[in-house]
Amino acid sequence: MPHILILGGDGYLGWPTAMHFSNRGYKVTVVDNYFRRNACTELDVGMLYPVPTLVQRAKLWYELSGREIRVVIGDLTDANLMRALFAGSVEYAWSLNQGFIGSPETVIHYAEQPSAPYSLINYKYANITLINNLLVTNNLMFAVRDYSRDTHIIKLGTMGEYGTPNIDIEEGWIEIDHKSRRDKFLFPRQAGSLYHTTKIMDTDLLWFGVRMWDLRVTDLMQGPVYGIDTEESALSPDLRTIFNYDEIFGTILNRFIVQAVADYPLTVYGKGGQTRGYLNINDTLQCVQMSEKTPARQGELRIFNQIVETYSANELAEKVQKVGQSLGYRVQIKHLENPRKEAEDHYYNPTYQGLIELGLEPHYLTDDILAAMFNVIASYKENIRRDVIMKGIKW
Repeated sequence: MPHILILGGDGYLGWPTAMHFSNRGYKVTVVDNYFRRNACTELDVGMLYPVPTLVQRAKLWYELSGREIRVVIGDLTDANLMRALFAGSVEYAWSLNQGFIGSPETVIHYAEQPSAPYSLINYKYANITLINNLLVTNNLMFAVRDYSRDTHIIKLGTMGEYGTPNIDIEEGWIEIDHKSRRDKFLFPRQAGSLYHTTKIMDTDLLWFGVRMWDLRVTDLMQGPVYGIDTEESALSPDLRTIFNYDEIFGTILNRFIVQAVADYPLTVYGKGGQTRGYLNINDTLQCVQMSEKTPARQGELRIFNQIVETYSANELAEKVQKVGQSLGYRVQIKHLENPRKEAEDHYYNPTYQGLIELGLEPHYLTDDILAAMFNVIASYKENIRRDVIMKGIKW
């Protein structure tokens, strides 16, 4: 089976992706430097439950499934490490006590600082975000160019790259008629945070690599993800992914359900009309696998909008309130002064047909899915720290 290299394999999406491909017979190698874990410790934002190290999780996965996930612990801003993953530099890899890796058919790029609030805490965290995210992407692009041009790069983008334009959001590209001439361009980007700005730069870097060196790239413009369990994590609670519920690393729906369980008013920013596209964590796994099965062509930057339905913050809060109350929780909704500079009333109509056409079978946000999340989170209720839910980050 093909070799899948997952950059950022310890993260909220990286670890479930690793198990997903491993469970389907792929050879899987994951790389991570525990950036997110270390950031959570530094900023004192708790996770819902303790998560074993990546090495420990890979060992447990092997014991329960009989399948191997190879682990490399290292910082991908180090160009030598990144190049060793593709060049098969035995000497360098052994110096890291890892051994030979070999060029993968597909590399999945999750290895970035993933939080908009983190990127705007202050200039220090802005610099960390810029340096980490752009260096990793640039190192990846040059390693593939120099050693493995047939490798298909699947990069996790974000719908936040587009912002909230007053026109329909196409899937990555837009055709423009101007002064009797016509051409096709990347859809205009207007990010609302420095994190999202780095994701725009990622797209531009890889578009350069596609144009100059005929790289093959799929860019997945993903909306906020929710959920905990996947098919593979059902084998053991210790295989569950990292789950944050603070305003820095927790996604909105995950945060709302934790708040409801903890009897903490749901934190809706401003008027609550901010509308975004969402998807279940299991749909992320489907989308990435379909992208791997039907790779971009040589010299193609293929872009999909990776969402399955849209909701406003108010609509999400109301759904959580309804299900929570049916389960016996006293769920309150509280509108806070918006700490972010963003449009709260806006047009939002993204196109997202490409992955559906490839065969995506969406998990829609039903009451049953919400109730299942409530039940899992409630089992860890004693771990919830109310003091970390809101850290007061503004921009």
